[in-house]
Amino acid sequence: MQFTNLDHLLRDGASALAKGPLAIILVEDEVEVDTTLRHHLQAGFESIIALMPESFELARDLQETVLRVNYNMSVDHAMETAINRLIEATTGQWLYYCFNAEYLFHPFCETRTIKEVLDFHTEERRDAMLAYVIDLYADDLEAHPDAVSLEDAHLDRSGYYALARKDEGNHGYPKERQLDFFGGLRWRYEEHVPAARRKIDRISLFRAKKGLVLREDHTFNDEEYNTYACPWHHNITAAICSFRTAKALKTNPGSRFDIETFKWHNSAPFEWHSRQLLDLGLMEPGQWF
Repeated sequence: MQFTNLDHLLRDGASALAKGPLAIILVEDEVEVDTTLRHHLQAGFESIIALMPESFELARDLQETVLRVNYNMSVDHAMETAINRLIEATTGQWLYYCFNAEYLFHPFCETRTIKEVLDFHTEERRDAMLAYVIDLYADDLEAHPDAVSLEDAHLDRSGYYALARKDEGNHGYPKERQLDFFGGLRWRYEEHVPAARRKIDRISLFRAKKGLVLREDHTFNDEEYNTYACPWHHNITAAICSFRTAKALKTNPGSRFDIETFKWHNSAPFEWHSRQLLDLGLMEPGQWF
């Protein structure tokens, strides 16, 4: 189903938006659009919304199963503008958002759906889930100049760390149960990445409610949404395995010629399985076994 713009979706797509959880895919270019959409359909989302330019191609099978919305991701604040409008229209629903060439993994996702994990998370009185954006990159950049290859994907198995998130409104003291997480290509090639975009944490799964606002740095105006766990124990976290940073570093004129390979001694082939991410500590099951 295709909509000419967000207004059209919000006006005529109310029945589809009433079924959750909803996945919102923000399409910036034509790289791995179809695989991204299929991955999230298989994850168990009730509805998939693809915000993408009208000129982009979409596979025939996806035209019947995805809510396609003509949308320009190149304008300023395109991400938060779209997400915040959808938040207003889907109060009470669980939402998820990511970009094309990004793939969500949660603990035991091979045998348990996204609805099952969110049902458990809701029982733990949580309205948001922290996800770590784990950079993927092709092994051979000569064969894959844009650094994207599903068959040849690699990730960093170490080099991740966290720093206290300072509360500028409270004399710079650390915020409760909030951390800034770093690692992957944004850490290894930080000279090419603006400081504001080096974090790898993203509250990508959350329950929409009135007054909730997503900010440009992937945090919300409700501070409890930005926490990694509740006060009494650890909670489930997820991973978004993403070619987005590698793709940007190899297509940006300021960095493409400085990088011959992304591989280093801590690179490992990506197995496309939640067990690898759990073993590396890149997400955790909390109390969910």
